[in-house]
Amino acid sequence: MSSKQTRRRFLQTTAAVGVGYWAAGGVSPRVSLSANEEIRFASVGVGGKGSSDSADAGRSGKMVAIVDIDDSTLGKAGEKFEGAQKFNDYRKMLDEVGKSIDAVTVSTPDHCHAVVASAAMKMGKHCFVQKPLTKSLHEARHLGNLAKEMKVATQMGNQGTAGNDLREQAAICKSGVLGKVSEVHVWTNRPVWPQGLDKPTDTPEVPKNVHWDEWIGPAPKRAFHPAYHPFKWRGWWDFGTGALGDMACHTLNMPFMGMDLRDPISVQALTSGHNKETFPSWSVITFEFPERNGRPAVTFKWYDGGKKPDTALFQGAKVAGSGCLIVGEKGSMYSPGDYAGKTEMLGGITKPTVEYTKSPGHFEEWVRAIKGGDAAVSNFGDYASPLTETILLGNLAVWAAAEKEVMGKKIEWDAKSLTATNAPEVAHIVKPEFHNGYKL
Repeated sequence: MSSKQTRRRFLQTTAAVGVGYWAAGGVSPRVSLSANEEIRFASVGVGGKGSSDSADAGRSGKMVAIVDIDDSTLGKAGEKFEGAQKFNDYRKMLDEVGKSIDAVTVSTPDHCHAVVASAAMKMGKHCFVQKPLTKSLHEARHLGNLAKEMKVATQMGNQGTAGNDLREQAAICKSGVLGKVSEVHVWTNRPVWPQGLDKPTDTPEVPKNVHWDEWIGPAPKRAFHPAYHPFKWRGWWDFGTGALGDMACHTLNMPFMGMDLRDPISVQALTSGHNKETFPSWSVITFEFPERNGRPAVTFKWYDGGKKPDTALFQGAKVAGSGCLIVGEKGSMYSPGDYAGKTEMLGGITKPTVEYTKSPGHFEEWVRAIKGGDAAVSNFGDYASPLTETILLGNLAVWAAAEKEVMGKKIEWDAKSLTATNAPEVAHIVKPEFHNGYKL
């Protein structure tokens, strides 16, 4: 019997007798590895954030395959992962070496997250996807449901979820020391890429190292242009999710965890105006949440492009370039920065001592889950999908606020059905059309 057959039989046997089950919403994995077994990884996207994600995977197991649309990036990664097979198309990778991998990391532009992760999970592969989990609400719901159905270990790459400071602050929210919370304010220093642009009309040649069709993936076809690749894709509606999608998985993470900010019922935006090609240069978005499990109704306001909350709310504290402020009837909690790394109590209240579960590390949580331990906190089904849905709802309001400094339409939202009940014109943002033969 070959070593591959022996390994597969071992995995099937251990799964059948119940070894290594992990707790995530009451489901158990179809296949989990033993604590001492080497995880075989594939990494899709190995440049940018994909460089560190693939490095984490390489440290945690064996890199079997790497995928990137840029031959130069792929070549550099190949030097780090000797023996890993190289591909430009994730579909070819899954077809050719899918049976030889256990887990996949996905670090592509936002518009490709869902198709890659869905294909991998349908093959029973454990999956790590960079934030935001997806480009659309429909995709987020799909990945959350699919992860539960396939019983695989999953995680979104919002690494602050594993931070002890963030978890402590979430526990403070739950402690009641702030009293009834009425407002949450979150702001960012993004965008740091161009927005408010028109679609380019010139058509420069595709660089020889770039496989443009694979980069476009499920998005509508358009000619290559450096306005999109590399990096600048975040500001384009067809490819990215703007400042909100880029950063709120970090900056909203703490109050989401501490206050269960799921299923808002409405969202409305004021923006600098936009042409529906790129996101606006700034936006202020207001989300309304109803009472939930004893937590009173709360308003959440998001600010980007240099906009910030009223300085009076900070009671003399210095307003950082990004951060989160939670306003309660007894006092406020201020967390400057992107990852809730510091806590400031405002209004004369004292920081309480609270209990919370410490993390072994963000990527380590996913590896632990793959090997039969507890689920990563930011697993798709229980956490990452609902967080992503909450965040991406804001972009429906941004789309509807195309006129400069004119309050856009208030979008009424039914989270259960993923429907903007009064705004059918944003349905294509909720559930985009897939192009070029791609599907979920």
